[in-house]
Amino acid sequence: MTSTKARRVDRRAAPRTPANIRIDGVRLNDDDRAYIRRRLGKLFARYSQAVERITVRVRDVNGPRGGVDVLCRIKVVLRRLPSVVVEHRTAHLRSSLNKAFSAAERSLQRRRTRPLKTGGARKQALSEAR
Repeated sequence: MTSTKARRVDRRAAPRTPANIRIDGVRLNDDDRAYIRRRLGKLFARYSQAVERITVRVRDVNGPRGGVDVLCRIKVVLRRLPSVVVEHRTAHLRSSLNKAFSAAERSLQRRRTRPLKTGGARKQALSEAR
């Protein structure tokens, strides 16, 4: 006899990566915050085991003088690897966010695929000194 019941698949959700959103001089409404969280979830979900925390800082560069420059800085703190920090400055909030998210993802891909070089020059100098 064959069973017609669907098989249950054990899909474990990746642990939520702590993400902080900091603002300075820029108004973020609930839609903007939801957009940032959604993009973070999509872009960094596959790196969830390597990412300790993410900080997104959005700042009005010109301050009270006026102007429309928005700076978006993203810092991704990784386990056992150096942090990834990128920033982009544009006239509009969403374009600044999108460019910074794309740059952070590219940097993270490079960082995860390239072996980390630690102490190579120092080891070589020590071996030559002997």
